[in-house]
Amino acid sequence: MESYAAGETQPPLLEETIGANLERTVAAYGEREALVDVASGRRWTWAELDRDVDALAVGIVRAGIGKGDRVGIWSPNCAEWTLTQYATARIGAILVNLNPAYRTHELSYALNQSGTRLLVSAPSFKTSDYRAMVTEVVDQTPVEQVVYLGSPEWDALASAQGSLADVVTWTLSPHDPINIQYTSGTTGYPKGATLSHRNILNNGYFTTELIGFTEQDRLCIPVPFYHCFGMVMGNLGCTSHGATMVIPAPGFDPEITLRTIAEERCTGVYGVPTMFIAMQNHPTFAEHDLSSLRTGIMAGSICPVEVMKRCVNDMHMAEVSIAYGMTETSPVSCQTRSDDDLERRTATIGRVHPHVEVKIVDPVSGATVERGETGELCTRGYSVMLGYWDDPEKTAEAIDADGWMHTGDLAEMREDGYCTIVGRIKDMVIRGGENIYPREIEEFLYQHPDVEDVQVVGVPDEKYGEELCAWIKLRDGAEPLDADAVRAFVDGRLAHYKIPRYVMVVDEFPMTVTGKIRKVQMREESARALGLS
Repeated sequence: MESYAAGETQPPLLEETIGANLERTVAAYGEREALVDVASGRRWTWAELDRDVDALAVGIVRAGIGKGDRVGIWSPNCAEWTLTQYATARIGAILVNLNPAYRTHELSYALNQSGTRLLVSAPSFKTSDYRAMVTEVVDQTPVEQVVYLGSPEWDALASAQGSLADVVTWTLSPHDPINIQYTSGTTGYPKGATLSHRNILNNGYFTTELIGFTEQDRLCIPVPFYHCFGMVMGNLGCTSHGATMVIPAPGFDPEITLRTIAEERCTGVYGVPTMFIAMQNHPTFAEHDLSSLRTGIMAGSICPVEVMKRCVNDMHMAEVSIAYGMTETSPVSCQTRSDDDLERRTATIGRVHPHVEVKIVDPVSGATVERGETGELCTRGYSVMLGYWDDPEKTAEAIDADGWMHTGDLAEMREDGYCTIVGRIKDMVIRGGENIYPREIEEFLYQHPDVEDVQVVGVPDEKYGEELCAWIKLRDGAEPLDADAVRAFVDGRLAHYKIPRYVMVVDEFPMTVTGKIRKVQMREESARALGLS
């Protein structure tokens, strides 16, 4: 039997814009609670959320932004992020998600590559001074206006008077692009996955359909909004069902998340495995009443069996689900079902999503392999992105002529249709749920005056799953270089999770007979030399 499967076709796809879908929810559940921002103590009913989204949308149009224009958002999780997401969708502007961990190098690249005209930014977060970084790069970008959250300019933008119908003179289609999310590229530069209303509205809807969401649910969302996990599976999953969005904190904090679940009586919570591990191992875990929970989603990497057992037994998440996907597929392609057994929820990534096809192909010949054989996982359907922003060449490399998205993941499809991921064709590192492509870091480290050559690999890490190790060949006569010196060179210029934890100075790299670098061998040697199992 071939490694091919097609998902259910009922219920049908939502053939509407995000704005139209939100209007239906507001009409049905106007006085129910829509959004809770725990950090600020603010709450919105659906009617109030609708009013504030409309006001912000009017303000953005009056700021000169129209359909197809790009609006960047650079902020940790907060209510304003959610308002901006729906306001831009309502007018057909394209929201550009900027990772809160970005530094000047990455910020400048994303703003320029996307052609962002309006930037909405937090003034700061943790140790990041966003205002200083924006000031440093903004003159070299197309950005015409920067609005900082909490400023008088933001207040004016968010409380604009007037009717949206009077200022929006264009029509919107579910197929319009609505979102650009940057994924690190193997070329060393991020690629802007461009997603439509239809892509992300449906993916959020079906991901939460599979965990039985209704207007009675309250979802704790500690995962970041700049990822699909937060803004699609979280926000759009809630708004398409009338469920309540609960933002526990700007960034993930295990104790605050536990307290929020208990105090807000959340019925679901999202996270990558490291988040669930942090919550389960927190000293105050037993003090929090989690009895309101019934479900949630774990994604980002494989779930350890013991973690899943504790989700079910200690966190009351009997219907917890595992999801697999990538930004380019909106994101989810495979998901376990709420009645799947423990083995399927820990050994697999689930089975094909509704209205989606998956197949496993031989990476060389492209032929579909038999079930149980290893090959590249490909997916096709409504969820496949429109393409990489302004990059038809990279788009054609990722999506073939028949519309199949090639994920780069090596997988197997079992006889029961459930899939397992067994490796990666390219050398992506997943650190705590963050996808890191070594080539981007290598390109950056080449700028160091003492570095002749560099290769970055992932090594095992108990906390994050993987950490980065840089193998460096120094130029003749260069000063010795250690991990601290490398980190000092990178600090403030690349996101913290891309900074190599380990550095090995070597004379040569292991090579194949054809002269290709053997990263598999490098990973093994690194783990051995560093004493990592």
